Amino acid sequence: MKEERQMIKRWLMLLLVAMLVAPAQAQDPRTTPNASFPTPDRLTLSRLLWGTMVSIHDANIAGNYSVLRDTGATNFQVQNSAAQLAETFRYLREQQIDLSTTLLLAPEFTQQPQMIASDILRLQGVFGLRPIAIQFDIYYQWQAGRWKVLSIGLQPLTLQNVEGG
Repeated sequence: MKEERQMIKRWLMLLLVAMLVAPAQAQDPRTTPNASFPTPDRLTLSRLLWGTMVSIHDANIAGNYSVLRDTGATNFQVQNSAAQLAETFRYLREQQIDLSTTLLLAPEFTQQPQMIASDILRLQGVFGLRPIAIQFDIYYQWQAGRWKVLSIGLQPLTLQNVEGG
């Protein structure tokens, strides 16, 4: 009986994970700028951001930015070496900011997600963590059948900055 419960718990966890990582199916044709790629829904937007935050966090921990660079859009790869990315995110390492905690919250968009070109998506907002929130301004480009990072802007905000004090 105990083994059956454990097996059921494992299956439920697998089902939950599968639901979270399954590609978004629903699209609003009014907001689909190009039929060749899907317009992300709210969950997909969150997953894009969470994936980016975890990739940066892992690179910061390992001190290796090759995977972050190599999984980005072509222009991201051209404009950034692994060494340049290490320098770009040095301030996060020095402040020991744990970006994996962004997985605990849904992103709060300060601007509505925007298609700024037929294949480029801009996401602006904040992960309202305490005492240090993370403000983001990230561009994604549709390439090779998926959204890839094109540009990353992150800014840690203290509680005072978030609350306007």
